[in-house]
Amino acid sequence: MSPATGAVALAPRRSSRFVAWVRAWRAGLVPFDEVPDAVAGDEEHLVADAPGTWTDVPLRDALPTLARLSPDEIRLVLPAPGDPRGLPGPGDFTGAALLAGEAVVAGGLGLIPQVRTHTSGSGMTWETVLWRFYPLPADAPTASLTMPCAAEAEAELATALAETTAALTRLDVAQWRPELAGALAALRRPDGATDLPPGFDPRSRRLFARAAVLDRVLALAEHAAPGGAVNGYEAQQRDAALRPLTTACRRALVAACNAPLRP
Repeated sequence: MSPATGAVALAPRRSSRFVAWVRAWRAGLVPFDEVPDAVAGDEEHLVADAPGTWTDVPLRDALPTLARLSPDEIRLVLPAPGDPRGLPGPGDFTGAALLAGEAVVAGGLGLIPQVRTHTSGSGMTWETVLWRFYPLPADAPTASLTMPCAAEAEAELATALAETTAALTRLDVAQWRPELAGALAALRRPDGATDLPPGFDPRSRRLFARAAVLDRVLALAEHAAPGGAVNGYEAQQRDAALRPLTTACRRALVAACNAPLRP
């Protein structure tokens, strides 16, 4: 499997799946029994510090904590340094959310996923996902800044993708990062697949499908080192070209997952 193919195959952010499926459950559009498996997929998900618990519990046992919330009280937040929109203000939750780059705001509670790696005595390693609950201040605002609707986010993402592709072409990125150039090109041919539960309109589904794939491509660009033929200046140019697209992608995921639900 090529690096680009691998990036596209990876799952979207855990918080986006959490918000989408829990909101659909609270709207009465999917049964509760489907939600834990839809959020966790093939991973083991545990929850720490859930109200009324004294130890880590399975995700299925902690979700009833959110049973009294309406869909609009559950929001995806994808903050970044210098862009804390959606966070409630200074505090433990905000600091942890900025560090993780993703979080869930659910009424007076916040949740952040953390990946834990375990090693057995025989040397085998495996991972679990731990969702940690944080109490939010009683006077915390529901949102720090207004986020775009799905239509605005879709237009912003399309513009950023076109401009970034043109910039990377000028930088001849295909010569030293063919997997990145190929993955971006593949986004022009989305397969129409969606990873959202019932209740989301076609625009939100289309936006989520494209932004979720793009999010993984950008993660590849961020974490994989450039080839040896690239000097520091070229790497800075690449990062500058990708920055607006990264912002547009985060805004698109938030707009899609937080979009109004319809029966």
